[in-house]
Amino acid sequence: MDLSIIIVNYKSQAKLANCLESIAASEAGGLSYEIIVVDNASGDNLDGIKVRWPETRIIFSPKNLGMGAGNNLGIEAARASVVLVLNPDTLIHADALAVLFNYLKNNPAVGLVGPKLLNSDGSLQFSCSRFPRFFMPFLRRTSLGRCFKKESARFIMDDFDHNYTSPVDWLMGSCIMFRKEINLPGGRLFRPRFDERYFMYFEDTDLARQFWYNGLQVIYNPAAVVIHDHQRQSAKYSWYLALFVDKLARRHISSWLKYFAKWGFKPRNYK
Repeated sequence: MDLSIIIVNYKSQAKLANCLESIAASEAGGLSYEIIVVDNASGDNLDGIKVRWPETRIIFSPKNLGMGAGNNLGIEAARASVVLVLNPDTLIHADALAVLFNYLKNNPAVGLVGPKLLNSDGSLQFSCSRFPRFFMPFLRRTSLGRCFKKESARFIMDDFDHNYTSPVDWLMGSCIMFRKEINLPGGRLFRPRFDERYFMYFEDTDLARQFWYNGLQVIYNPAAVVIHDHQRQSAKYSWYLALFVDKLARRHISSWLKYFAKWGFKPRNYK
């Protein structure tokens, strides 16, 4: 088994089916792979998924664990040494799986690799970013962001040519590939896992930081292309209402504070 594909499902049954269809239609380049769907107590009836893709392993969580912990559940069950964390709202293009796998295999200094993400209309999605400064989430959630456009552009790497493979600070966790276990110099064993203190948001930023902290590169590789139907659910209300009416916004802010409490306020340049 070369690759384990982990997909966490929460009320995304239709998108999950489209994602699985795209995987089946893609060119895996001879890779042997398994698909593990972790259902985060979504209430979705996945019987049709099991009938249509009987080889898919489905793990039913008794409660909603959040994105990080849900993915960890799938990673622990994975039989391959390399895992792909994939959102159900993605569509795999052509040979994306093989491109990412071969890049990771041929570059031992690389810990984490991800593809170019495109929006549903084919436009570029800014999926690689610089580590955030403390005020960045505030700028992105409020109208102040319009006054600090240069800082926001720096964060989303608007100045970066997204057609070139390059080390980046972190990658959106919608499609990322890494090894389950990595032997580090000095006999240390690194087992990359999501920090489960983040129920949702910042878990992908934190994971990338773990890789850099352990001397492993995070790589954006646009030779692999994936469609991501991204919806910024935590930003659908105005900032002054979000804290009161939107649970996702509260979780975003909670994760923001947990991230900076863990890593400090000054972004590190590991590259």
